Amino acid sequence: MFVDLVDSTALVARTDPEVARRRVTGFFDTVNGQIQSYGGTVEKFAGDAVVAVFGVPTAHEDDAERAIRAALAVLETTRAMGLEVRVGIEAGEVVAETGDSTFATGEAMNLAARLQQAAEPGEILIGPTAQGLAEGLVVTEPVGTRALKGFREEIAVRRVVCADGDGGRPVRVVAPYVGREEELELLENAYARAVRDRRANLVTVFGEPGIGKSRLAREFVAGLERTTILSGRCLPFGDGVTYWPLAEMVKAASGISDDDPAEEALEKLRESCADDAIADLLGLAAGVLDTVGGGRTGQEIVWAAHEWAAQLAEVQPLVLVFEDLHWAEEPLLDLVEHLADRVRDAPVVLLCLARPELLDTRPAWGGGRVRSVTVELGPLPAADSEELVDALLRGVTLAPELRPVLLDKTEGNPLFLEETVRMLSEQGERAASRIPDTVQALIAARIDRLSADGKTVLQHGAVVGRVFWRSAVASLLPEVDVDAALEALVNRELVTAEARSTLSGEQAYRFRHVLIQDVAYAGLTKSARSTLHRAFAAWLRERSVDELVETQAYHLDQAAALHAELDGAVADDLAAEAAAALERAGRRALARESHRSARRLLLRAVELEPTLSRRFLAARAAWKLRDLPSASDEMEQVRVLARDEGDATTEGLALIVLADVALDRDADVGRARELGNEALAVLGDAHGEARYEALLLLSEADWWEGDLGSVERHSEEMIEIARASGRKDLESRAMTYLVGVHRARLEHDLIQPVLDRAIVLAEESGSLTARAAAAHQIAASAFQLGDEAAGLEAAELGLHLYDEVGSVASAARIRRLLATEAMSRGDTVRAEKQLREAVRMLAPVEERGTVVEVQRLLAQVLLAQGKVAEAERWALTALRTVGDRDVSRASARLALGQVRAAQGRADEAEELLREALAIIEETDYRAHEAEHLEALSAFLAERGRDGEAGPLEERLVGLRAQASSAARIA
Repeated sequence: MFVDLVDSTALVARTDPEVARRRVTGFFDTVNGQIQSYGGTVEKFAGDAVVAVFGVPTAHEDDAERAIRAALAVLETTRAMGLEVRVGIEAGEVVAETGDSTFATGEAMNLAARLQQAAEPGEILIGPTAQGLAEGLVVTEPVGTRALKGFREEIAVRRVVCADGDGGRPVRVVAPYVGREEELELLENAYARAVRDRRANLVTVFGEPGIGKSRLAREFVAGLERTTILSGRCLPFGDGVTYWPLAEMVKAASGISDDDPAEEALEKLRESCADDAIADLLGLAAGVLDTVGGGRTGQEIVWAAHEWAAQLAEVQPLVLVFEDLHWAEEPLLDLVEHLADRVRDAPVVLLCLARPELLDTRPAWGGGRVRSVTVELGPLPAADSEELVDALLRGVTLAPELRPVLLDKTEGNPLFLEETVRMLSEQGERAASRIPDTVQALIAARIDRLSADGKTVLQHGAVVGRVFWRSAVASLLPEVDVDAALEALVNRELVTAEARSTLSGEQAYRFRHVLIQDVAYAGLTKSARSTLHRAFAAWLRERSVDELVETQAYHLDQAAALHAELDGAVADDLAAEAAAALERAGRRALARESHRSARRLLLRAVELEPTLSRRFLAARAAWKLRDLPSASDEMEQVRVLARDEGDATTEGLALIVLADVALDRDADVGRARELGNEALAVLGDAHGEARYEALLLLSEADWWEGDLGSVERHSEEMIEIARASGRKDLESRAMTYLVGVHRARLEHDLIQPVLDRAIVLAEESGSLTARAAAAHQIAASAFQLGDEAAGLEAAELGLHLYDEVGSVASAARIRRLLATEAMSRGDTVRAEKQLREAVRMLAPVEERGTVVEVQRLLAQVLLAQGKVAEAERWALTALRTVGDRDVSRASARLALGQVRAAQGRADEAEELLREALAIIEETDYRAHEAEHLEALSAFLAERGRDGEAGPLEERLVGLRAQASSAARIA
């Protein structure tokens, strides 16, 4: 509050100096007395103005009202002295020194000063925040918006008219469960259906903070018998904690503590899981393992979670409670939806608690699912609110006229009702004249009424997180009796003792509500926050809790960000420490295929302390996210830096990514091959897996150009590298490439031995990706040999596995294979369905080689249905999509040539069909050559040009004979 004496210069000029001095001194004394009587503190006297603060050093729930009432009293008393004042008031966050000084700074101070300058003599102007806090307690009127110096936007200002009229023993308040019977019944019905049908049910409870989501969940699970109940919370800071709720559940189910040695934790996990592969993947998600041999994708973690949940539910019904799902990252949301869709023959309830913000991330959350229930918790109805108030007020005296005020101000928010009555129970009738306007103000007032030690412990706990450990706070406060303070905080119901701690031997505490943590945290200066975040990270590091490395990285990042905000730059030692932790968390996220988290973590590490490895990892995360423009730009920089530093391995890996971008995004086979060969040359004797990646890239380029001889040579070298590295998954993948070569050449007699070995290796490796690739080749070979049943079975398995690992392009290729088979049987309806689904899947994927084949085949299917115009559109699209050196130039021309023939444009058709055949003849694709020969010979025969068609038909017969002979041998 700023109070300025009007026309003080004239007062001094026309009055005896001694008299003027006495009057000004009397003015200061009067103003000071009124401010102190309302609980404020005069911060300073500046010339003829008084600056006062309310809520510093101790906050009250009604500081805005106190300030306005003090201002009205100042107006009245100064008028009695024959003086006039101008007053400006605003509320907001400020920084104040501890100790005797109350010196405060902040935007609220600046706005209050500008309001005072804008006020007329005898006028009190207040800002929007003060108005919101005092609404209904004083009478104000709007005076419009004002353009105030130093503020870019105009401020809505109100004038104070008047005040609207002019304690106890603590009572422990226990909130009963009131209302929500229908919502509880919905949860119980979902559980009953899950048990009856043995299918997963997704139940999402939406509601604003404090509305009762957690209480509803507690009441629901409390009524369950012979049920496994596991819960986990999503952390608000996000980065690097993708699967945190799953980790909490897995550890609880397996009896794992966060500080268990990795070997012991993994052994517990394997004992509780039916399969070591599941245990390893869950260990990766839970942080028990840093990596798993062969690398694993996020989709494989989803598969492991699926198998784990189904296993638990075989014994008895399973309820998984995901708290604060609105903070979840995309992979976790995918995991929950996957469980909801795919868990079958197992009674599972997925109970998700979230704020409505979840729908901003996933607008269709829960939609389109038969077994999905959404529960929206709004404010309690008036009757239920009154019942809750009656229960809470037992033992608390409240003036009858204040009861409707309490109900009106709390607006049916159970937490707000509960907190308000707790405040009344602590302060008795002294607090009954004022009901806080916001739960934040109420909690701040409760915190400031704690003892110095209690408040300090609460604030330090807030730095640690929603859940904090006793010894962590004690390490930050060695001079404080932490146990006594925690006991007091539990008694005042600001925190609760956790029954189970994720760190063995540690007592954990949880803030009763996230808002309590937020308010306590906000009470610390940014300087103190920075210091405490770093100190807590050191506590984590000393305990060597690898599972909490993401948490350590988060706290160091917070410390660095706050340090930079205060000082304009981060100290070198803090930047190095934070960057190292962020890099480690980023590497773990990459291992889990949590690429979005990895990208954020690694970019931040680069920002704090750029190194070559961090730049490379951040760019690799962008590549995995298919953010090809960013991957291309950043990998180009990495390549240059790696060359300058003499790091051949990093330079080679960067070249591989650049080659992949050239191939998939730009369809530039020549550039891709040039970069791939350069990568091989640079890598030289680098570790085998890097060379394997380069050979894989070159093989892709060979496929595009139809150079199957080179694919064969590269695949054989890849097999040797995989064997030397002990990577059965990579060996299997390379063998499936060989199978593809033999199929394309119609070498059926060579397929089966290689395919059999690929299948065995895939199964032994446990890699879903390798198993999917093997199934893909089984299906393709079976279809080529005419075994429709075996082909369909293998294709279905391949689709399922590719879906599990999230390989969209590969799944689309199987759908294209199924469409081709359907076309061969004349089932154009089924073929069209498969291809349109492939088009949908490929829409966000920049992989032109796959896209063009789907487009041209869809054109041919539509043409077979007589839809010539639409077929033309797809054929032209395919021709625009195909790259200059992509062998699919042949199939794209074939499709358009057939369309042109149907349109009666024979000359164009013949030219396109001959071009297509000429292109395919230059490659090793004998299996595809038959399609081109058949199309051109049929075109010529239909026009009576048998002399030209004959030689083509003879070649066609020869190819079919070759295929048939090889098939008999196979």
